[in-house]
Amino acid sequence: MTKLEMKNFVKSILLVGFVMLLTSNNSLASDEARFGTAGAPQLTINGWARSSGWGNANVGGIRGAESFFFNPAGLAKTAQTELVFARTAWLMGTGISINNVAFTQNIGKSGSDVIGISLMSYEIGNINITTVQQPDGGLGTYRPSFMNLGFGYGKKFTKSISGGIVARIVQEQIPDVRMVGVCFDAGVQYAASSNPNSKVKKDDLKFGISLRNIGPNMRPSGDGLTKKSTIQGAGYESSMFSRADEVQLPSLINIGGSYDFKLDKDPDVFFNRLTLAANYNFNAFSPNLTTVGLEYAYKEIFMIRTGYNFQQGGFNYETRNDALTGFCAGATVEIPLGGKGNSDNKSTLAVDYSYRSTNPFNGVHSFGLRINIDSKGHK
Repeated sequence: MTKLEMKNFVKSILLVGFVMLLTSNNSLASDEARFGTAGAPQLTINGWARSSGWGNANVGGIRGAESFFFNPAGLAKTAQTELVFARTAWLMGTGISINNVAFTQNIGKSGSDVIGISLMSYEIGNINITTVQQPDGGLGTYRPSFMNLGFGYGKKFTKSISGGIVARIVQEQIPDVRMVGVCFDAGVQYAASSNPNSKVKKDDLKFGISLRNIGPNMRPSGDGLTKKSTIQGAGYESSMFSRADEVQLPSLINIGGSYDFKLDKDPDVFFNRLTLAANYNFNAFSPNLTTVGLEYAYKEIFMIRTGYNFQQGGFNYETRNDALTGFCAGATVEIPLGGKGNSDNKSTLAVDYSYRSTNPFNGVHSFGLRINIDSKGHK
């Protein structure tokens, strides 16, 4: 790492720390008594098919549109244009689905700036309306709405260092109560070559850190918080508004790295890659996670991956705090679209799939479609 790269990297780390100090309001202080008390839990659920296949282990090397969820610095790695769709069958048997779409675009003449937008929404299905007087329902149904909209910006400071930030609008709603909030993510990535003399193996050592879901507390509001009360001495009823407590956002920090192993004996080719990645997730409202993941790729066309999330007490059903039991796996087929006659066109079309084991329920299945347009062969 040169002195300039080191200087820019330190600046990026300080920027993330500065954002944390300005906005955290002690929200990152871990306390077992706070586990499960945060609002907007959907902000911690990965609905993307590629990164979830190895347990969110790739905080240092993630790139493109899926970086919206994990590390905004990866947005800066968008070569030209990327459009990604994903659908997740969450906790099979519950009928809950998660839909994700994200778009990123490289802008400017230098190619170092990227902007993007992402949308996540839940399909929870219909729930019976019940009251104290009619606990068995019979009053119809309602459908909850969970959605967040993100706006992102990523920038390459040097060839090795990138950073990014995401501003996100969060909404949770039922017919008579809603809760809206705003939060921010920030992150940095650093990539280096363990052997600068290698002709084909570049940027094989990666490191990343991201700070997620930092923002003001959220408070529910709406007619559902009112109730009728009899005014003593007046002889009539009046609607009284009950003020709901505020809830904090599920703030967390990811710190991780990865290394690419070259499996080819020929020094002039790099067809077979094996990546070992690890991530430490510090979460203020749930037990911390340590994730280890592996990904094998052949010519970056076919990829398989697996990972495991280690959580304190996670091996014991009585002490586990999550339906996810830790194991995950996935695969990708990424087809080049450039054609043999145009070596500069690096555009691809990819299909992603991932599986996450659970107990109870029947696992989590995610499917993704990725369109990557890179007609000029950016690096």
